[in-house]
Amino acid sequence: MSNPWVVLAATVAIIGASAFFVAIEFALIAAKRHRLEDAAPTSRAARAALRSSAELTVLLAGAQLGITVCTLALGAITKPAVHHWLTPVLESAGLPLWAADVAGFVLALVIATFLHLVIGEMAPKSWAIAHPERSATLLALPMRAFMWLTRPLLRGLNRAANWCLHRVGVEPADQVAAGQDPAALRHLVEHSANVGALDAAYSTQLSKALELEDLRIGDLVPERRALTAVPGDATVADVQEAGRSSGHLRILVTGAGTAWNVVHVRDTLTEPETAGIAHLARPAFRLAADTTVYSALAQLRETSNQLALITRDGEIIGVVTITDILRRLFTRSGTAAAPPAGR
Repeated sequence: MSNPWVVLAATVAIIGASAFFVAIEFALIAAKRHRLEDAAPTSRAARAALRSSAELTVLLAGAQLGITVCTLALGAITKPAVHHWLTPVLESAGLPLWAADVAGFVLALVIATFLHLVIGEMAPKSWAIAHPERSATLLALPMRAFMWLTRPLLRGLNRAANWCLHRVGVEPADQVAAGQDPAALRHLVEHSANVGALDAAYSTQLSKALELEDLRIGDLVPERRALTAVPGDATVADVQEAGRSSGHLRILVTGAGTAWNVVHVRDTLTEPETAGIAHLARPAFRLAADTTVYSALAQLRETSNQLALITRDGEIIGVVTITDILRRLFTRSGTAAAPPAGR
C-alpha cells in the first residue's frame, strides 16, 4: 500500500478503533454502578453500560480482541508503509542500502509504536478514568453492537481464559464490584490519617463505624453490670424505686427463662403506687449475641427499641442499649464505658 493518503486514513481509523476499545475497557471498570443505575431510567446508553458491566469478562474479551486486531493491523499497514517511505530517504542521505533499510525499519517501528501507545492507548485510558460514567455511556451502544457481532468468538475466548484461571485456583468475576469492602475502606481511612489528609479524631470515628460490620453485639455487653430488674409481681412503687436507685428509665421484669418484659418508668407515673405492672409491661426485645452490631442497630431502630436483651445458647448474658453502641462509636477509646442513667 503506497498511497500515503490511504495509509494515513487507515492509520487514523486503526488508532481511533484502538482508542475506543481501550476507553470502554477502563470506563466500565472505573464507572460507579449506582451512578449508571441512576441514569438508566432516562438513558438507553446507561442501560447498555449496565448490561455490559453485568458481563464484564465478555466485555473485556471484546476489548482485548479489538485492541489486538488494531495492533496487528497497524503493524501490517502503517509500519511497512513508513518503512517503505523512509528507506529511500535515508539512502539518499548517504547511508548504504542495508543501513538505510535497517534504520527505516527501526524508525517505522518506533513511529507505529508511539502512535499506538500514546494516542491509541494512554490518552483514551486517562480520559476514561477521569470521566468513567460519561465515557461508559458514550461508548456503550457501539460496544454492545460489536459484542453482538462477535459474541460466539468472545464466549469461546472467555471460556478459554476462565479454564486457565480455574487451573490455578482463581475464580473469575463476571461483573464490576459495586463498592469497597470494609477492610479496604478501613485501610483507606488509616492511610489518610497517616499522611495527614484526615483528622485523627474523624479517622477514629470512621474506623469504629466500619468495625460495626464485623463486631458482634455480644462483645458490647458491659462486664460486671448488674441488671436492673423487678419480679413479675412487683408494684408500681417497686418499679419507681428501681428507677431512682439505678438511674434507668427502662426496668426489666423477670420471667421464666428468657420470657422477660420491660416497663418504662414514665408509664407508671399516673398509676397508684400499689398497682400491679402487668398491664404496663411489654416483651423485651431480644438479640442473639452473635448478631453483628450493624444489624442490631438497624433492628433497634426499625422496632423503635432502645434496649435489647442479649442471649447466648438460650441464656441471658446482659443488656445492650443504643447508648452503648453510640458510645463505642464516638468515644476515643476502643472500649465502651458504662452508659449514663436513662437507658
